[in-house]
Amino acid sequence: MAMTVTEVDLPPIYCPLESAIHPRVHEVEKRAVEWIRRSGMCASEEERAWVIATHSADFFARFAPTAADEDRLLATSLWVYWGFAFDDHRCDNGPLSTRPAQFNALAGRVQRALEAPSAEDNGDRFVPALQDIARRFRSFGTPTQVRRFVHAHRAYLSGVAWQIGNQARGHMPGLDDYLAMRLLSAGGEPTFAMLEIATGAEVPDREMHRPAVRALTEMAIMVAALDNDRHSLRKELSRGHTDQNIYSVLMHHRGMSLQEAVEEATKLRDRILLRFLELHDRVRPGAGAELSTYLQGLRHGIRGNAEWGLRVPRYLSLGRVPDPMEDAPLTWAESPSDSSPSPLPGAPSIAWWWDDALLGA
Repeated sequence: MAMTVTEVDLPPIYCPLESAIHPRVHEVEKRAVEWIRRSGMCASEEERAWVIATHSADFFARFAPTAADEDRLLATSLWVYWGFAFDDHRCDNGPLSTRPAQFNALAGRVQRALEAPSAEDNGDRFVPALQDIARRFRSFGTPTQVRRFVHAHRAYLSGVAWQIGNQARGHMPGLDDYLAMRLLSAGGEPTFAMLEIATGAEVPDREMHRPAVRALTEMAIMVAALDNDRHSLRKELSRGHTDQNIYSVLMHHRGMSLQEAVEEATKLRDRILLRFLELHDRVRPGAGAELSTYLQGLRHGIRGNAEWGLRVPRYLSLGRVPDPMEDAPLTWAESPSDSSPSPLPGAPSIAWWWDDALLGA
């Protein structure tokens, strides 16, 4: 079923969370732009312009408004710039986007380059830049923090491989498979893993590995991922890149129109956010200082991703050259589109988020 730009009305986002941004964001962005110019990961001036136009420093400065210092915020922001560039040119629309065997080989080399300081770049322009970021992480992150990021990065690449496999065989996943895949392919795992590196607050294993904390992390990832599907919809429609997103999944498997899919996806997203807020408010009072910092980072990430996505040229610019960053006031929904406290129907892989017995909550 075809989707067109003109027939979709995107409702305001419901997000009753506090807005915050790191006070050094502009200084960090200037340093990041210089790093991008020197990194060698961009093949052309146009590509470099689009990477810079992701304003990833603004993005992660909203996730980590209390980052311990400018160098930590810079290093974590650099990975976000890298991630968007890698996603655009090696995952979504690049030459490997429908070639899973070739992508898996590259993903293995990329992951090993991240893990091993002595690994060689094998000629791919994205590897040396990633290794520079990894060196920065090791310079001030604890071994546990760095290892958590490395594991999260592997999860991200596995999700992209899943997505590319679907594209290669022309398969549209059902809702449950899509949500499970999107948890990984959206890059939320490494993005939220960087919170500890940015703030310096290492959550003890006994708290980080609690099922309830894991569920909160996954819910934050999912809300942000579904918001990103929303942010990118108009641009993807204008460019014909509508293979796998929450809307195409609902249209394909439930016979919905695009507008009906937008409304249904908004309901799914809002129900997940409400469960996140409920569970957060039960876990936070008993959390230690480090876990409290992390949980606050999840909240900042949800809100910050929404604010950034509503303004960033990556999603709003439809031409060949990115427009300036938007600075207009944002309009938010006053209430959720669906306030049901029940698990999402047709999504058993995430139903455990609502199971207090499994969560120990």
